[in-house]
Amino acid sequence: MQARYSTVGVAGAGAMGRGIAQIAAQAGSTVRLFDTQAQAVARARDEIFAQWDRLREKGRMDAAAVDACKGRLVAAGSLQDLRDCELVIEAIVERLDVKKSLFGELEGIVAPGAVLATNTSSLSVTAIAAGMKHPGRFAGYHFFNPVPLMKVVEVIAGLKTDPAVCEGLTAYARDMGHTPVAAQDTPGFIVNHAGRGFGTEALRIVGEGIADFATIDRILKDQVGFKLGPFELLDLTGLDVSHVVMESIYTQYYDEPRFRPSVIAAQRLAAGVVGRKVGEGFYRYVDGKAQVAPEPAVPTVEEMPPVWVSTRAARRAELYQLLKDLGAKIETGQSASPNALTLVAPLGFDVTTVAVVERLDPARTVGIDMLFDDAATKRRVLATNPATRRDMLDAAHALFASDGKPVSVIRDSGGFVTQRVVATIVNIAADICQQRICTPKDLETAVTLGLGYPAGPLALGDRLGPTNVLEVLFNMQTVYGDPRYRPSPWLRRRGALGVSLLHEEA
Repeated sequence: MQARYSTVGVAGAGAMGRGIAQIAAQAGSTVRLFDTQAQAVARARDEIFAQWDRLREKGRMDAAAVDACKGRLVAAGSLQDLRDCELVIEAIVERLDVKKSLFGELEGIVAPGAVLATNTSSLSVTAIAAGMKHPGRFAGYHFFNPVPLMKVVEVIAGLKTDPAVCEGLTAYARDMGHTPVAAQDTPGFIVNHAGRGFGTEALRIVGEGIADFATIDRILKDQVGFKLGPFELLDLTGLDVSHVVMESIYTQYYDEPRFRPSVIAAQRLAAGVVGRKVGEGFYRYVDGKAQVAPEPAVPTVEEMPPVWVSTRAARRAELYQLLKDLGAKIETGQSASPNALTLVAPLGFDVTTVAVVERLDPARTVGIDMLFDDAATKRRVLATNPATRRDMLDAAHALFASDGKPVSVIRDSGGFVTQRVVATIVNIAADICQQRICTPKDLETAVTLGLGYPAGPLALGDRLGPTNVLEVLFNMQTVYGDPRYRPSPWLRRRGALGVSLLHEEA
């Protein structure tokens, strides 16, 4: 196999460096792996060799290919051993001063035509290159952990990067079996920037006392289709990694409200309660398994009250059909009778606001989230207001759980859990497009491969309808008076014109 870069250096033998070295050797390059700790290189080689042996045992590589790869992976005793490399990829500690120092040394060692790349996840590529004599040959090359399995890599041009350098790295990513996406040098690039809406907004919801960690995870998995809830994901990644990224992007964007970190995460990080790897995070872990309290039992209701639906309810026709299917006694008058359960289905507004504006009896008013088509979800979500009577809540809970679909109950807020998180995800993605950080196509690819979302954020916005997402954002901004819910101009324009969020502009 003729590799695009015949000899590749990898500086850093941690998890990322090991993964990059593995796929580079599999692509046909001779790989020189260096670390300041020689034993780290030895451990890394042993682990990579063991990984290749497992692939051979599973029939994914033949013996000849495994032997060839092992022969191409070479331990480097010093940086000088990287002098003949055509490409050197750095995968060391995420500190600007340390990275700049390393590349300063490498410039004096490698040939003038060699390409230098950083695997930074959140630092500025331009800032790392600022002290280099030849910044044109330097670029960002951001892989994701575990590298062999996460098939996306962000190729980032610094302010002075030669376009040919990114073209070469893009082609080499494909040689390694990965999908390259092009990103501008902005905080978080594509994936870490787009991912701000998921965990950060979920932390805000907990901080407002709306729902607990497990309830939020259940809702977002069952209503949207995420493989992991935000708190399961934060536990898997570790707050020692995730919270640092939150703070870094927030600071680099000069305290942009959309990216504001949570004091809940900061406190847990300070206490060392960082996640699965220490046995405790947002969940406790026993033998690696999260300990999750069972869901509350469905209330027993002897006699169901009649149900009246607000004339302004989202998906009102679908809600009526659902109530019929569940056997509810439906009232169709202009207003609810004195004993009726009153249902509202707002987009972005809280149940309290709807009850006051529509002059409904708050004691009998319960909200239901109808952002998604009920048939497409595995869970229903109800919301109370501060005056909701227990008997009315119990009736609503029992009614909507009567066909066996789980029901979660949350406290009143502007926007339900799903509405808040999904609208924030779509809005941040729209702002990435507004800033021309990447194309809509690369954004969708990066997020689905890098974050494992059930769909890209723009496809998700199209599925719900951009006008519905905008309604959620506008109403949440009204309820909270907070600029973090300010709709992106890119999203507003497309919503106004009825243009798909996936449409590439001329």
